[in-house]
Amino acid sequence: MQKFIWNLNDKREVEIFCYSLSPDDGTTFRNKIASEAEHFIDLSQVPCNGKAADRIYADGIQILVNMNGYTKGARNELFALKAAPIQVMWLGYPGTSGASFMDYILTDEVTSPIHLEDQYSEKLAFMDNTFFIGDHQQMFPHIKNKILIESNGKVSDNSIILNGVDLEPLKRTGDVKRVIYEAEHGETTDEDDGSPAKVAFEIMDLPVQSILQTMIQTGLSHSMINDIVIQNGVTTNQTNNKAATGEEIPQNIIISARSQYSLPDDAVVYCNFNQLYKIDPATLDMWIEILKNVPESILWLLRFPAVGEANVVKRATASGLNADRIVFSHVAPKEEHVRRGQLADVCLDTPLCNGHTTGMDVLWAGTPMVTLPGETLASRVASSQLHALGCAELVAKNREDYIKVATKLGAEPQYLRKMRAKVWKGRTASPLFSIRKYAYSMEKLFKEMWRKYENGEEVDHITHT
Repeated sequence: MQKFIWNLNDKREVEIFCYSLSPDDGTTFRNKIASEAEHFIDLSQVPCNGKAADRIYADGIQILVNMNGYTKGARNELFALKAAPIQVMWLGYPGTSGASFMDYILTDEVTSPIHLEDQYSEKLAFMDNTFFIGDHQQMFPHIKNKILIESNGKVSDNSIILNGVDLEPLKRTGDVKRVIYEAEHGETTDEDDGSPAKVAFEIMDLPVQSILQTMIQTGLSHSMINDIVIQNGVTTNQTNNKAATGEEIPQNIIISARSQYSLPDDAVVYCNFNQLYKIDPATLDMWIEILKNVPESILWLLRFPAVGEANVVKRATASGLNADRIVFSHVAPKEEHVRRGQLADVCLDTPLCNGHTTGMDVLWAGTPMVTLPGETLASRVASSQLHALGCAELVAKNREDYIKVATKLGAEPQYLRKMRAKVWKGRTASPLFSIRKYAYSMEKLFKEMWRKYENGEEVDHITHT
């Protein structure tokens, strides 16, 4: 999120102080914030909450933002001591503080509609689009671009994929064809005539395709094609740990293939990459019904944790589903985690507690996500993300509709292709991943909060600025 911080500025009007509550972990992320922030203060070295609050007060902070809530490492005592005149909940904790000393919560009209205001102790402050944000465009720009490779004589947009910041050198080594996918109608349209947007994917017939297959099968870390390094996508942590964790942008071209994760090329792959605690029995039962509705489909989950795998399989088989219809993978480093999401066809979101960052990850990979919003903030984030992306048709009205939407995606290849093209296009055409637009919206809200305070107005909902 450091890129966000630097964009949140009209430096003539906004001065940013970053207070760290945790000690230096040595990561590039931490070092970058510490070196580039306008003001960086390490409060982990000030264990006394009273003294830490005094420091914040002495800095003359007007709006103090709580990014921890009730998560590990939080120090809500600083806010209870009212270190600033306006105190705001934002992003890190998926819910209300329930605390009288917190004034506002940054949210949006989809995540926290006014009719659910009683869910919150704070007043609602609406962002222009979704309140959720990710740094994906800056951290993973190589996933903006991909080349498709034929698999078993067939072309798919998610069987074998090459990603890279610069793919031009590779294109010169083989024949390149283009395939055009027309996006499903919606907000992601061509500007001139309102027709559906079109997405062009490039397909390569590499003369050394067998080299790539051998690399994948044997687990080699990389192969060379005309002096171009092709990185095995499951070994990035062996060659560049900072690229694997997302601290650096990968410079090599990276190959991702379904075979690396025991996923069939010809199956419809539904996925969910959340921790398994988010999957309640009713949700798993919905997923099982979807798999039964789409015979040539599988469900791709993570061993997150590994001990949960047996319980998921036990319930699925008790419901009449073959155990081989569910494929488990290990938790991967961040870059691989985001990139391998391209190999799935559809993400099935968990209704009780949505994928938040995980939802952004899979959408940046270009994979449609089906969700079902509830009443709590944690259950409505994915819906907010999809509205910002221009894909509200993926937001189900009820459990039956969730099954219907997910089944249609799996059973109708042409519709799935159009929906995938719409999501792929929407990543850069919509405001979902635009940090600059997000920063502008947030800055407007902060200015309105301060205006109301200076004028002696009561703290109240801010639904527009």
